[in-house]
Amino acid sequence: MAYLMGIDLGTSSLKTVIIDETGSVIASKSADYQFDSPHPGFAEQDPDVWWRACIQTVSAAMAAGGVSPDSISAVSFSGQMHGLVTLDETLRPVRPAILHCDARSDRQVEQLRKSFGEESIRNLMMNPIYTGFLLPSLLWVRENEPELFEKIHRVCLPKDYLKLKLTGELSSDFSDASATLAFDIANNHWSEEILARTDLPISFFPPCYPTTANTGTICQAAATATGLSKKTVVVAGGADQVMQGLGNGMVETSAATVNIGSSGQVCFQIDRPVLNPALNTNMFCGYEPGRWILYGATMSAGLSLKWWNSVLSESDYQDINARVAAIRPGSGGVIFLPYLNGERTPHLNPNLSGVFFGINAATTNSHFTRAVMEGVAFSLMQCIEICGQLGFKAKELVASGGGARSRPWLQLQADIYNMPLKIVANEEQASLGAAITAGVGAGIFSNIKEACKAIVRYQAQIIEPDPANQAIYATYYQLYKDIFTACGGVLERLTIVGRNRES
Repeated sequence: MAYLMGIDLGTSSLKTVIIDETGSVIASKSADYQFDSPHPGFAEQDPDVWWRACIQTVSAAMAAGGVSPDSISAVSFSGQMHGLVTLDETLRPVRPAILHCDARSDRQVEQLRKSFGEESIRNLMMNPIYTGFLLPSLLWVRENEPELFEKIHRVCLPKDYLKLKLTGELSSDFSDASATLAFDIANNHWSEEILARTDLPISFFPPCYPTTANTGTICQAAATATGLSKKTVVVAGGADQVMQGLGNGMVETSAATVNIGSSGQVCFQIDRPVLNPALNTNMFCGYEPGRWILYGATMSAGLSLKWWNSVLSESDYQDINARVAAIRPGSGGVIFLPYLNGERTPHLNPNLSGVFFGINAATTNSHFTRAVMEGVAFSLMQCIEICGQLGFKAKELVASGGGARSRPWLQLQADIYNMPLKIVANEEQASLGAAITAGVGAGIFSNIKEACKAIVRYQAQIIEPDPANQAIYATYYQLYKDIFTACGGVLERLTIVGRNRES
C-alpha cells in the first residue's frame, strides 16, 4: 500500500496528514505556534519555527500510523499565502518572515497604487494591492532595513521554505506565486514589467511549477531530520485556498467553498480570469493551467472567536456551542464588526478596528459570543454578494475550517447566506488537498479530478437554511452594513491613534 503525505503550513499551526490511496486517514498530527508582533500592526515569524513543526509532525505522524518511510510515495504542501521569506546566498533566512496579516507596509501600498495607477493594477496585477502581500513587504524591507535588503539573494513564500528544507532546492508553484503581486497571472510566470517598474531583480524569484509537478526528492539532511525516505517524491503543492478547494472536492467551474480558519474566505472555481472593476476581491491561479480561483476574504474569522474566548478565558468549545445555540438569531440586538486586523473584502483597509454595537443591560457573554459568530458570517456574506455581482453564484457551499466544526456556527451561516452547506468528512481539508496533489505528482492518479473522486467524501447531513431565521438575519445584515457606513471612518481613526500611542 502506498501512502501520501500532505503538510499544511498555517498561520497558527502546521498539520501533517498521511492518507492511503482510498483517502482513509492513517495519521494526523499538528503543532501550534504563535507569530510575533514586535510593533503594533506587525506579524512576523522565524521560518525555522515552521521547519521544527514540520520535523515534529512528520515523524510523529509516521510513528502514530505505523508507516514506514519507504511506503510514503510523495509529500506535498498547502501554505499560508502572500508572506515574504527572504534568503541570503546560503539560502538561510535574512530576517523573520513577514506574514499575510502584517500591516506595516501601508506606505509602500500607497506608493504602488500611485505609481501604477488603477488601470495598470487591473491589467498587470489583476488584484488589489494590500499590506501583507510579498511585493509591498519586500519594498518595506528595502526602504526600512537597507542593510538587510543588501543581503537578500532569493525570496520565497512560506511553504516554499519547507520545500527548500526537504529537497535542498528552492521553487514555488503558480498558485502561490500568483498571490504575491509580482506574478503575470495570465501567462504563469514572474512579471518582468512589474519587477522592472519596482526596480527589483527577477533573479530574486524562484522557478515556478504546476501544483502537481515533481520538484525533487527528500535530501539527506531532511531524511535525517524527519525520518522520511530519500526516495519520497516532493510535489510542488499550492496556496492554501487552492488546496482547501481540492480537499473539499471543488474541481468544477463555479463550485464554491466558505472557509472559517484564522481568516475567512468565500472561494469560487472559475475557468477564465476575471477583472473586478472595484478591485475588492482576489483572483489567482488555480490547481492547473486554465483554472483560476476568485474569492473574497475577511481578515479575522476564526481569529475573532479565538480572541473573544481568550478574553473570557474559555476553551471548552462544546460548552460554548451549547450556550450559543440557546441564544436567538440576532444576539439580542448586538452586532460585531470583525475588523481586528483591518479588512480585505470589501473595504481594503488595514487600519480598521473591530467593534460591538447594540450592548444593553440584558447582554451576556453568550450574546457576545454568538454576535462574534454572526459578525464573521456577515462579513463572508459580503464576499458572496460581491462575487455574485461579478457573475458567480452557487446553489450550495461547502463549509470548511474551524467554523465547520461548530453546529450553531454552521446553522447561522446557512441562515445568513440563505444557502445549503455541505461538509467534507475529513476535518483538515487543506492538508488533504496537499495529499491529493501528492498522489497526482507521484503518478498514483492521472489527474486532480480522478484523485478527488477517489479521496473526498462528504458528511451525510446537509445544513439547510431556516426561512424564519433567514428573514431575521436579512434585517441584521443590512444593519451590519449600515453601521460601517456610519462609523467606518471613526474605526479607522481609532486604529491609527491607538497605534501611534503604542509606538
